[in-house]
Amino acid sequence: MKILSSSHQWKPLLVVSCVFLFIGSIICMNDILLPSLKSFFQLSYVQATFVQQSFYLVYLIFPIPIAWFISAYGYKTGLITALAVCSVGCGLFVPAYFLSSYPLTLIALFVISMGVTLVNVAANPLAAMLGKPEGSHIRINFVQVFSRIGYSCTPVLATGLIYGTHKKISFHLPYLFLGIGTAVFALLIWFSRLPAFRPERVKGFSFFAILKESKKYPQLFWGAIIMFFYVGAEASTAGFFISYLQDKSIAGFSSGRAAQFLTWYYVVATIVGFFGIYLFKFLSAGRMVVIFGIGMVVTYLLCAFTHSGLNPYYMIALGVFISIMFPTLFGLGIEGI
Repeated sequence: MKILSSSHQWKPLLVVSCVFLFIGSIICMNDILLPSLKSFFQLSYVQATFVQQSFYLVYLIFPIPIAWFISAYGYKTGLITALAVCSVGCGLFVPAYFLSSYPLTLIALFVISMGVTLVNVAANPLAAMLGKPEGSHIRINFVQVFSRIGYSCTPVLATGLIYGTHKKISFHLPYLFLGIGTAVFALLIWFSRLPAFRPERVKGFSFFAILKESKKYPQLFWGAIIMFFYVGAEASTAGFFISYLQDKSIAGFSSGRAAQFLTWYYVVATIVGFFGIYLFKFLSAGRMVVIFGIGMVVTYLLCAFTHSGLNPYYMIALGVFISIMFPTLFGLGIEGI
């Protein structure tokens, strides 16, 4: 089968995939963290949304500086730095917990998000370059499936660590393990033979220069706009997944029961993500986005305007349609650049 041919550099691709395994777990922690912090700090829903805002604010501020960093030092250094930054951010959760400081918790999330953003800016293009150009969509989907595996493993494990047997909220414990893991993996990549792949240096590097240059690539311009709406949808879904199912007018689930459904949401996304790689043999990336995008819209409408025993399963069904969207949109956006 062509999609699994030697046109892909599998060894470095598996290293990048393992990076996404860690990053998937770290991103998924937001979904577990929001309801636990809401209880721990006695927050309103508005205050609790600062969790997501602190995490995703980085995507607005740092992509251009990160692009400069990668341009100067290359993709391998970018990945090592990203994992190190994530490890530091995870470590900040320990004093945030013992000092019972919500502001320090938000700072920790902001630092972690800097590392996650650096991974997304560095690792996705790196995966695209690890083989022939026509296989870039497949490779980006392949490494992103590993992030879905990280998502799938995290809810039940993290909920068990946070609430423990005595139902005492210890929100720092999952981050302690993730911080150690990312630090160790950063060292492993440092000594690995992962290609550096340093992009061509651009003179006069600035935001306005990049904006001017981007006009030559309509797929990049429209890809960024579409990604804005898509990431907003996925982040909001995952962030409020547990709270949505805990709502008595929807399902009235316990935190543990809701976390199980969040796990199934990510398991479904992972399985369909693997199947989606196979579908690229028959359907173009553009058609896949149209089909899965329409499925997302229909399922969101069902979640928003119906109240029945099926709503928890509608939420799981969203995992089907988000499965291939981010990597495929990313691949289409940078295609030919």
